[in-house]
This record gives sequence, C-alpha cells and structure tokens, in this order.
Amino acid sequence: MEPVVSEMLCVRGLEVTRGGALVLRGVDLDVAPGEICALMGESGAGKSTVLRAIAALQPFDAGTVKAGGFELRSGGLPPESKLTGLRRRVGMVFQAHSLFEHLSALDNVTLGPIHALGWTRTRAESTATALLESLGVAHRAAAYPRQLSGGEAQRVAIARALAPDPTILLMDEPTSALDPSRRGALGETLRALAGQGRALLVATHDLEFARSWADRTLVLAAGRVVV
Repeated sequence: MEPVVSEMLCVRGLEVTRGGALVLRGVDLDVAPGEICALMGESGAGKSTVLRAIAALQPFDAGTVKAGGFELRSGGLPPESKLTGLRRRVGMVFQAHSLFEHLSALDNVTLGPIHALGWTRTRAESTATALLESLGVAHRAAAYPRQLSGGEAQRVAIARALAPDPTILLMDEPTSALDPSRRGALGETLRALAGQGRALLVATHDLEFARSWADRTLVLAAGRVVV
C-alpha cells in the first residue's frame, strides 16, 4: 500500500437524539493525519454513534463533520448519490465485521467499489487482491466468512474498508473478536496504516490496546468528550 493524500477529521458540536433523549451532547474531536486516536467510554456512552454519524450512517441533530474537503451538516442523511466524496475519504470497520456470509472474502472487498463507485470488476479485483496480500490473507480470498478465523475476518473487513483508498479509517471495537496474540498484529497493521498518512479513530473498551497503540485517547461520558 502506498502513501495516501492526508486529510484531517474534524467533528464539532455533534448532537444525536434517540427516543427523545440526547445521546451525544456536543461532541468535539479532531484526528490528524498519521494519528491513531482511541475513543473510550462505558457501554452505551455513544462511541458507535459517533462513528456512525461520521460515516453518514446515522443522522445527527446539530454540529458538523468535516472529512478533508467533505462536510456533513445536521439534519437527515443526504442521498447516497451525494455521499461519493465521503465514501472515498472515510472507511469503516464494524464491530462484528459485517461481512456478507454468501460472498467470498474477495467478493466482500470488491462489492463496494463495483456497485457504489462504479469500478470495473478487473480494477476492483486487482485492488482487493493487493489489499488482501498486504494484510496477509490473500490465501483466504476464496474463503467464506464462516471459514475465517476472527483475525482473518478482521483483516478482510479492513481490506474492504481500505478498497476506496480512504484517508480516514473508523474502527468499532476492533479487538473484541481477537485473542491477545492477534491484538499485537492488529496494532502493527493500524500503525502501518497511520504511517501512510491516514487518520484512524478507534472506538474501544480495550485499555491495554489503547495504551499500547494509540497516539492519543479520548473518553466519552455523558454524551461529551471529557478527556
């Protein structure tokens, strides 16, 4: 993987209401290019909600999200046709990987570029193969998610998020399905991605992982960043 064009993530005054209650009460955060930032907090603090709002998977009631030259504002989510710029800048790895069970690892990685970005299958497969190779799972390209270990599924999910070559990577509880030996390998992978100039925001409960690999840790409590 080659260096990317660096862009900063900037979130200001993010508010999200759910069921009439404020889940996020004015979240402010920045993640610089080349930085791994851990977002910590108790279950239900709103960590996943922050990530989903940044990725335009969750509408928000107030505030702004700026990902490089793309800006999201409060209100309903824009139509997907208006989000191409964001999809190219921001990749997300979900907590449960969310790989499609009926697709091979390779097809999971090529699906978005082909159907969302209009890539040819040849281009998408070439990019997917290179990513799987760089992440050490090219030999599992034909395997289905149920045939993958937790670490392998994690790496396929990362490859899928990286396929559009985003400058910002969001990860939700990336160590939840990994044994201790795999956590170090994941940390090394994230450090390599940050070294290419990407900004990484990682929501996690794993204090040891955050201490070992994050450049900076933020704590979310009562709907705000308090540290």
